Amino acid sequence: MSPRQPLIIAFTVLSAASFAALGLQAKPTKKVTPEEREARAFLETMTGVVQPLHTIANQAAWTAATDVTTEHTAARAAAEKALAAMSGSKLVIQKTRALLKQENALEPLSLRQLQKLLLAAADSPATLPEVVAKRIDAEARQSAVLDGYTFCLQPGPGGACARPVSANDIDDILRKSRVLKEREQAWTASKEIGRKLKAGLAELVGLRNQVAREMGYASFFALQVADYGMTVPEMTALMDATLAAVAPLFDQLHCFARHTLAERYKQPVPRLIPAHWLGNRWAQSWPGLVESASLDPFFKGKSREFIVRTAEDFYVSLGFARLPESFWRKSDLYPVERTSPRKKNSHASAWHIDGEGDVRSLMSVEPNPQWFGTAHHELGHIYYDLAYARPEVPYLLRAGANRAFHEAVGDLARLASEQIPYLRKLGIVRQGQEPDAAGTLLQSALDSVVFLPFAAGTMTHFEHDLYVGDLPPGDWQARWWQYVARYQGVQAPHARADEMCDACTKTHINDDPAQYYDYALASLIKFQLHDAICAKILKQDVRSCDYSGSQEAGRFLQKILALGATRDWREVMREATGEDIGPRALLAYFQPLVADLEKRNLGLDCSR
Repeated sequence: MSPRQPLIIAFTVLSAASFAALGLQAKPTKKVTPEEREARAFLETMTGVVQPLHTIANQAAWTAATDVTTEHTAARAAAEKALAAMSGSKLVIQKTRALLKQENALEPLSLRQLQKLLLAAADSPATLPEVVAKRIDAEARQSAVLDGYTFCLQPGPGGACARPVSANDIDDILRKSRVLKEREQAWTASKEIGRKLKAGLAELVGLRNQVAREMGYASFFALQVADYGMTVPEMTALMDATLAAVAPLFDQLHCFARHTLAERYKQPVPRLIPAHWLGNRWAQSWPGLVESASLDPFFKGKSREFIVRTAEDFYVSLGFARLPESFWRKSDLYPVERTSPRKKNSHASAWHIDGEGDVRSLMSVEPNPQWFGTAHHELGHIYYDLAYARPEVPYLLRAGANRAFHEAVGDLARLASEQIPYLRKLGIVRQGQEPDAAGTLLQSALDSVVFLPFAAGTMTHFEHDLYVGDLPPGDWQARWWQYVARYQGVQAPHARADEMCDACTKTHINDDPAQYYDYALASLIKFQLHDAICAKILKQDVRSCDYSGSQEAGRFLQKILALGATRDWREVMREATGEDIGPRALLAYFQPLVADLEKRNLGLDCSR
């Protein structure tokens, strides 16, 4: 995950050669219009003011996330208010709108920067200073609750906790325990934080919508979707079309999963899978169902440092440079010692502090397959950041081709890290000891395919209802579980009180809001990029493909990453893969499972 950060605004006067290096043809003979000169001057002026504010705000947010204290939360809010006052000022809004009215006289890079500038202003318009300030304070408080919370597996007397646990501890129980009572206890403990987050989210929904509507957007959801150049109906239609395309395969996976788990736990086969039967707190992936595919034994004896350093080596083998020394010095990569009073965010993330070379990652790495994939993912964000942090890319466009591209590149590396030839090359898996190929593909689908009903279904539709539908907080719990049942085929292990907020326990709903379709789109892009690398460049089977060590694969990725947001993402997609975004590559990757699941599910009742 790449955290939601305040936008940085800058301008670099590009030479004709710089344009050409990006594939952005600004003909040297073309006369610069007066409107273009005015836009350049405006953007250049903004640079010197906003870039330092952005860096300060990111640094304050980093400190607040890695050391949760009241003082750090307040400092984060103060820094973000200073940035918001500038990026959302009335002058910026008025000037940007005036320049955009002259779009036919502007060059593409200036036009794209101005559009990004206006989107940033819409996030914090100075026409509503009190509302913007309240939103920033509320977001800082919400993050402090998330980051500073201690999960409790066993309550003690007088409201104390007899057995505090970390998020890693809960995840470990859900992945490994075969005792349903213990699993239910861990799952229930993971949801208690929702009680503390509900009121804060209710306040934030209202404030976010007020801010967005001030700038002419129908909702905060619509503001976030606008970054793709799409409308809300267009985005939800794309999500629904994706769900329809994967539904036949998902239904077979669901049938296999519920029968397998019922046998494992010696329970009747349910129509909806009880949430605590699954190895993920939100059922967004279903790890551990295919025991023959488990990689856990291969990571015994590995160190935490091995996990992260190996991820860096993967990128270096593709031709990327070693990470800067400051990354290792400034990042927070490993769990906080249990005896330490310090609290930090438990969700893995990558940070681009200054838009230049200050890149960091926040993780809690343990030596297991899950963190091996996560480390590859997070460093994908880092290398993306570094690739476009160059003079040819204006600061305002130092971002992914779209938000989903950033996630896709990270998850592409995660997918690569799971390929058996790569693991064999590293010596993690030895020749002749490889996990069962069919089982490995099945488990991969239980992670990747089942994620789409969560991302495109439950999360996208729930957040749509929060912001577009102004769903009352009293209806949140019921609506959440309606969507979980409809899209994921999962139910709560026991009745959930209406005053609780199980949706609130998902980090992104609080601090990366109205954007979870990013991850659904990233899943599609990931498989399309993987297909392009394996089938077109390396001529390898997409299900057994190792592109570590391939300079050609590295150049393919570098060309995409170095563009940043200087090109329309649809153009970037078509040029890289030869097709528009869609599920074709994902479905082709898992095509062998169709016949395999028919055999596995033969004679089983798959209706639900």
